[in-house]
Amino acid sequence: MVRIPAPAEPAFPASAPRPRPAHPTPSPAEPAHPAAAPRPRPATGAPLPGLERFNAAVPTAATAALLSCCGSRRWALRIAAHRPYPDLGALLAAADEAGYDLSCTDLHQALAAESSSALHPTAPAAAHTALRAAHAAYAARFGHAFVISLDGFRPDEQPDQLLAGIRARLGNDPDEERAVAAEELRRLARARLADMVAGLPGEPGSGHPWQAPRETPRETPRQAPRQAPRQAPRQRPPRPPRDPAPHPPRDHPRGPAR
Repeated sequence: MVRIPAPAEPAFPASAPRPRPAHPTPSPAEPAHPAAAPRPRPATGAPLPGLERFNAAVPTAATAALLSCCGSRRWALRIAAHRPYPDLGALLAAADEAGYDLSCTDLHQALAAESSSALHPTAPAAAHTALRAAHAAYAARFGHAFVISLDGFRPDEQPDQLLAGIRARLGNDPDEERAVAAEELRRLARARLADMVAGLPGEPGSGHPWQAPRETPRETPRQAPRQAPRQAPRQRPPRPPRDPAPHPPRDHPRGPAR
């Protein structure tokens, strides 16, 4: 089991702004051996149809897509407002810049939108039990879900990295863990954003707001069943007029004879 050390950055209090590194350095969680190389992604300068759709999307749709990468609304609005981006590299640079500028409120909002990572269903039951207990202890100590970027590890390495990371970070103080969680969240948002515009999880009709759903064949309108022509109602022969019943003649009194 590999233990994930905390980043070398010093812990900063919640009120002090976090300085940005002059040159981004890889996170200690990234593997150094060739077998754990991250999955290939398009070059940062390559044209991407997903990026073109993102640039052309209406602001509400672009913001909704960005919120699926990071739950901070200020982060999403900032990136959406600076469109269009010429290439993936410019988009990721803007995402990193917005990620370094997250305030404590923005970070809390983003972490509240995250859910705890789970193991693959085929993992041993003991591993699931241990992870649930670790997630509960982490949430009770820090008040939010545990976030970690495992983008650089093979699937068979991720369970050990996940369990080792959460156990190691349980020993951090709140200020130190806030800085570590912010960096992991920035890396997660960067990876999600790259996959989103590259179209890896966003095939047509998969739910990205700016992508049109697949066209479904139009159903031909059903024709109403033919109705038999209505027949004119049968006319009954006219009844012969009924003769009035003969009334008996009335006896009129005759006047006196003249």
